[in-house]
Amino acid sequence: MKKNILLGVLILFLGAGCSKNETINKKIKLENWLFTKDTNSAGKPINWEKVKIPHTANIEPLVVNNQFQGVFWYKTDIKIRKQYADKKLFIHFEGVMQETKVFLNDSIIAHHKGGYLPFVIDITNYKNKKEKISLLLQVNNFDNPEIPPGKPLKELDFNFYGGMYRNSYLLIKEKVHITNPIYANKIASGGVSWKFFDISKAQTKFVLNTHIENAKNKIAHVQIKAVFTSPKQEKIKFASEITKLSPNSDGKIAIGGVLEKPMLWTLQTPNLYELKLELYENNKLIEVFKGKAGVRKIRLKKDGFYLNDKKIFVKGTNRHQEYPYVGYAISDNANYRDAIKIKNAGFDLVRLAHYPHSKSFLDACDKIGLLVMNCIPGWQFFGNESFVKNALADVRNMVRRDRNHPSVIFWEVSLNESDMSEEYIKEANKILREELPYKDTYSAGWVDNPLFDLFIPARQHSKPPSYWSEYKVNERNIFIAEYGDWEYYAQNAGFNQKDFKNLKEEERNSRQLRGYGEKRLLQQAFNFQEATNSNKKGKNTIGHANWVMFDYNRGYSNDIEASGISDIFRIPKFSYYFFKSQQPQNKPFVFIASYWNKKSSSDIRIFSNCDEVELYLNETLIERKKTVRDKFSDFLDFPPYAFYVEKFVPGRLKAVGYIKGKRVAVHNISTPGQPYKMELEIDLSGIPLSKTGKDIVFVYAKIVDKNGTLAVDYDEEITFEIYGKGAKIIGQNPAKAEAGIATILLETHPSKEKTEIISKKEGLLSDTLTINK
Repeated sequence: MKKNILLGVLILFLGAGCSKNETINKKIKLENWLFTKDTNSAGKPINWEKVKIPHTANIEPLVVNNQFQGVFWYKTDIKIRKQYADKKLFIHFEGVMQETKVFLNDSIIAHHKGGYLPFVIDITNYKNKKEKISLLLQVNNFDNPEIPPGKPLKELDFNFYGGMYRNSYLLIKEKVHITNPIYANKIASGGVSWKFFDISKAQTKFVLNTHIENAKNKIAHVQIKAVFTSPKQEKIKFASEITKLSPNSDGKIAIGGVLEKPMLWTLQTPNLYELKLELYENNKLIEVFKGKAGVRKIRLKKDGFYLNDKKIFVKGTNRHQEYPYVGYAISDNANYRDAIKIKNAGFDLVRLAHYPHSKSFLDACDKIGLLVMNCIPGWQFFGNESFVKNALADVRNMVRRDRNHPSVIFWEVSLNESDMSEEYIKEANKILREELPYKDTYSAGWVDNPLFDLFIPARQHSKPPSYWSEYKVNERNIFIAEYGDWEYYAQNAGFNQKDFKNLKEEERNSRQLRGYGEKRLLQQAFNFQEATNSNKKGKNTIGHANWVMFDYNRGYSNDIEASGISDIFRIPKFSYYFFKSQQPQNKPFVFIASYWNKKSSSDIRIFSNCDEVELYLNETLIERKKTVRDKFSDFLDFPPYAFYVEKFVPGRLKAVGYIKGKRVAVHNISTPGQPYKMELEIDLSGIPLSKTGKDIVFVYAKIVDKNGTLAVDYDEEITFEIYGKGAKIIGQNPAKAEAGIATILLETHPSKEKTEIISKKEGLLSDTLTINK
């Protein structure tokens, strides 16, 4: 194919004509499919069932100890309207796990390997006279040493599940059109991309690149017109000159410009400009692209990381994109809710362990102000030549998919904890810089290799007691990518074990389910506290990410990995509140880390970012104090408070937080009484149920006493019933309560009639939750 390099010249945008072309931005979500895992004696799929995307190939148990791996099939028929007969047609798959053969009208047209990044297929030449095409996918999620992460599932520290677990679309375009960056396969090109540079409060320069294909047999005269709309609804308009594009060729139009007094994207105010870009052919509008752009300046300097010229110590966490029962097949809204939970816990950054997460999750990070370390698939495995080729392709495609996100600041192009060759390291970094040839493109790698801009070891990769706090090799920047799981205080040989002589082995570590009780949850919180404090002593450490935000399943073990600061149902543990207490004082916070029952410790720990805290027992003041720093908290922003209550007395503990003498925060807990009733709660995290498609959401049945206090020792099964067409339960029902809360996973669909969820248990008062009302 011929290639034209089109350099657009900035001119005044005087206005645009209207177009009635119905194909403009025609993007049809392919939500409804047929699915089966069954075949006949000839190997042909049979026994189809109707499903909606996102979809998992198998509903797994809560603890995944023998995950389904096999062959499965999807199919759908796509009707092509007559007015689309001369258009370009593409199918865009955001994610199918993990090896996919695509058949169209019985002909194989694609064979894709990899489940974490999108692939796009041109189906233009397969239209038939019946104006209908039949699309069939044969998919498998077998172990495959050539497809990253490559390691067999039974040896893997996470699960990769299976299915069409992300969105799929039919794209209808003109023969002259804006390309897809994945399909175009052009270095530092394809689709629409932008870059802001020379950023200051006064102004920022930018370049806006648009890659266009002319699939016609004649010359096309094209023009780009664009509008940036600020959060204040101020419009900045730009356009290119009219440019000639040769027959059956492609080219890039670059528009340069300036934004005056840009509204910067920050952690506190993640301002996003709306971009509307229009493609014209012969002065006729033929395509519109819409996106969101964030103006932010990042710099990695010898003394730390800077965002918009402000040095910050980056507080991060790690996340797996897994939900119980459905694995990876979660809705866009569910991804958004996860991002909000991470932000609310007080984190600045999320590391996408150990693979690219969904586009919808990154969109949420952009919107709420959450930094991202983006990662290619990989964990403790380095394969053959085909594996390396696919891993390097993942680098390109990850960058091409995610290059416009202001949230993405680091690109982890190393294969996590894998014995990579020097040749691979060189090539991965070369590819990153080919795709993003900018001085603020930062690669990250788990090995201490100067080709990586940022060294990201796990804390356990060094030795106690100092770990990485004394690291000074070449004054390299370190971001501790994982901490708090393996290297916990109560089990480090370099520390004084006498402090923990009364702790059993299972009580010492950081892998604690929420139902294990107060003592073990407090130990987990202390382990995270000690590691957090230790990490911050390092002069070369620019930030860190705890392991991990949410509990998850893994292939090599028959139990849930429980080092999350929230459980697999996204319910917080005490550790969550330690991290939340490290937020700035403009978000006053106080939390009593106790259940205050007969088994509770007399040593009461309170997490707070306040200057002073009062503790009351049944309205009698125990003490008012300022926090005291020790060797486990001397580098924390806000050390926990320690109070001693001489004797357990049933009733209420109340903590009151003060900043500069002003009462700013209160937290109450009460001794639980006998279980009396259930209270149903849906976990929306501020994101309403989808009104346009399938959604996935947790519903909690909280078992409380007559005063509404959670019965934390309750662990019996609760039965849930649903009435109405708007939802169904996925996974276990009845659901066993853990620490007083029984959880179900709800799949919801838009419905005009109300849907009721009822919880039932003999001896407890039931509760009803109504949705779609």
